[in-house]
Amino acid sequence: MELSAREDIEAPQERVFAAMADFDLIERQAMRRGAEVARVAEGPGAGMAWKVSFRFRGRLREADITLTEFDRPDRMVFHSRTGGLEVDFTLDVVALSPNRTRINVTSVLVPKTLSARLLVQSLKLAKGGMDKRFRKRMADLAAGLEARLRSGA
Repeated sequence: MELSAREDIEAPQERVFAAMADFDLIERQAMRRGAEVARVAEGPGAGMAWKVSFRFRGRLREADITLTEFDRPDRMVFHSRTGGLEVDFTLDVVALSPNRTRINVTSVLVPKTLSARLLVQSLKLAKGGMDKRFRKRMADLAAGLEARLRSGA
């Protein structure tokens, strides 16, 4: 199953990529939302890895996340494994002009076990709502990123 979204931001490509690659900030944001985050392999760049624990559908889940591709200032690819579900999350950063940047976000879910297949199948049944929520969340993240870059942080 694949989810995708794209958002435009009024900021230079290099600054947008640098803000998206601020892993310390991202870790703190995840912890504020209740996740436990432990960096397993340091970076910066491909090979960075995290162990993350979080609640989803009433159960505690654990995920291993690895940054598999880090091509500054164009692309980051993350691979995550939680239970029998593998997720590839791709962030492409494209310069539209010197001061305007487009972010393309793609998330591909691949079930590896029967229970993961059932989960993905139930998500597919609600794909319209999932797409809408995914795009809304990416729009909110892009707006927050743009505001943070505009304020000079």
